[in-house]
Formats: sequence, structure tokens, C-alpha cells
Amino acid sequence: MTDPTTLASVSSDLSATVARVAPAIVSVHSHRLRATGFVWKAGLIVTADEALADDGEVEIQLPDGSTHGAAIAGRDHTTDIALLRFGGDLAPARLSATVPALGSLSAIVAADRGAPTAALGMVAHSGAPWRSLRGGDIDARIELDVRLRHHQQGGLALNAAGDAFGMAVRGPRRVLTIPTATIARVATQLESRGRIARGYLGVGLQPIRLDDGIGAMVMNVDKAGPSAAAGLRQGDVIVAVNGEKLSGVRALSRALGPQSVGTVVDLEIRRGGEPMNFKVTIGERPET
Repeated sequence: MTDPTTLASVSSDLSATVARVAPAIVSVHSHRLRATGFVWKAGLIVTADEALADDGEVEIQLPDGSTHGAAIAGRDHTTDIALLRFGGDLAPARLSATVPALGSLSAIVAADRGAPTAALGMVAHSGAPWRSLRGGDIDARIELDVRLRHHQQGGLALNAAGDAFGMAVRGPRRVLTIPTATIARVATQLESRGRIARGYLGVGLQPIRLDDGIGAMVMNVDKAGPSAAAGLRQGDVIVAVNGEKLSGVRALSRALGPQSVGTVVDLEIRRGGEPMNFKVTIGERPET
């Protein structure tokens, strides 16, 4: 039988841990959507991009109940990270690069209309880096077995020691955590540039089936883009990239991450049935 004093001690420690983090947690309101954010740096708040409206004004509500306007400094839908600027002077949350162990306890500290909230769960999966369905590079796959309400998205996930190891967001099956390493990398770029650089070939592609595999037909070409500069034309069919057969248009798009900008790829194409090769220097996707 568990010693009741042990449970009381665990409960007291968890309560104290939540209390330490709560002052850096805010509510985020945007066009009928409610979410949570946390102070990343002085005057900067990180929140979940998925829980942020596409347009309209953004307000944040602080733990003291006061509301303040905020401006979107940048957002990256591939990693589900958005950065907001506001004029407050709240102390930033202390983040840790710790990746929690499978089966360990995790508490999510969020906010509802400014008031702090908490939820307790377990780390259901703790694994290697992965790429999101939208092409974002996430430093570790951390899934939590916990119920997450919509307004709690963007809250901080803590381990039993009180270390904030990531931001809680809704996943397709379980609650996912965007690790602090990913947040640091992406938010830093959003702060300085307002966006994340993405690779750009400058072509519109349509998948087609070939006798010997899959190809990507060039449906249109940006005349000012890198593919046009290399000599690609509408109607060309890309069949291989850097000597590897094309596995699909989506796979090619996912390869155009931030690290791809400026690299040179060897595209094997078929033009009127004849094989040809082109070297294309991947550019940076223009803002839309």
C-alpha cells in the first residue's frame, strides 16, 4: 500500500512546479479562437500556429486578467510554431533541452481567459526526430497521453522535475509536443526574418504514372525561378533527383526544407520521351 505521505509530497511538488511556470503563461485570442502561449523572450510569445486565426486582430490575456494587443511576428505552419510581439515585460519561461523518458509523468500548464490551468498525463512515446506532414523538421517525437482542450494548445509541457521540454499541440492521434530545440531554432528565425526560408524549384508539378515508375510532369514554370534558369520547360517529366528515382511529388516537396536553399540538385527528366539532365540551384520560396 502506498504511503499517503508520499502521494501528498508528489502532489505538493507538482503544484509548486505549476505555480513556478504559470506567470509566464498567457491566453491568446484571435477571431473566435482561444489558445495558450508562453513568454519566450521579453516581449515575445510563442503559441501554436494551428490554434491561431489566419487573419484579424490578436489579443493576449495575462495572468492578472489584463488584455493587450499583440502582433504576429512570424509563423511556420510546418512546425506549428507562431511568434507574437507584445509590449509587456513578463519574465520568460525557462526551457530545457531535456527529452522526457517513455512512461514518465508530464504536466501541461496552459491558460483559460488568462487564468492558469493544468493537466496531468504520461509520455506515451519518446523517439527520434521526424518530419511533419507539412514538411517541418521536428527534433524529437514526443507524444503525451493526456486530454488537451483547444484553448490549451500552445501550453508548456513539463516533466516531473519541472523542466519545460516543449509546447503541447493536438496531433492526429495523441497530443504532440514540439520540443524546445525546435522552438529555439524556428522562433529565432521568425524573430529575425518573420518567416522560415523554404526551398523553391519554381515549377508546378503533377504526378503521373510511367511504365517504369512515377514521374512529376512540369505543368507550369516560373519564368523568374531557378528551374527556368536551368532550362526546364512545361511538359518535362522529372523522373529522378540526384540519381534516385522519384517516389512522388510530395516527397520532392518535403525535400525543399530550409537547408535545401542554395544547394544544387541533378534532375533527370524526359522531354518528348528523350532523357535529359539539368542541374538546378534551389532558390528561396518567395513570400505570397
